[in-house]
Amino acid sequence: QVQVAESGGGSVRAGGSMRLSCTASGSMFDPDVMAWYRQAPGKQRELVATIPSLGSIVYADSVKGRFTISRDNAKNTVYLQMNSLKPEDTAVYLCTAVVRVKHYWGQGTQVTVSS
Repeated sequence: QVQVAESGGGSVRAGGSMRLSCTASGSMFDPDVMAWYRQAPGKQRELVATIPSLGSIVYADSVKGRFTISRDNAKNTVYLQMNSLKPEDTAVYLCTAVVRVKHYWGQGTQVTVSS
């Protein structure tokens, strides 16, 4: 069974930065794709960024130029560097690892950006 665990959330003032980490473990296969989603209260879950083992990185338009996703394949860990944070970035950030076409999700980490 694959376990996914996020870390690095918290509170920050608008304009600040924060780095999230997510590690997938327990699988004999490396994740094909790792991605970050977020869900704000009363809103649908939305894709933030995705990074495949092969292929192009994709960002949501709302975070382009401010967020950077990266991956350490040796550690099955994905990072999300968030700069120039805005209050509308406030959400629970969830990490997913896609292993053999199955999605595994973490519990999520809260990011709160105050104005």
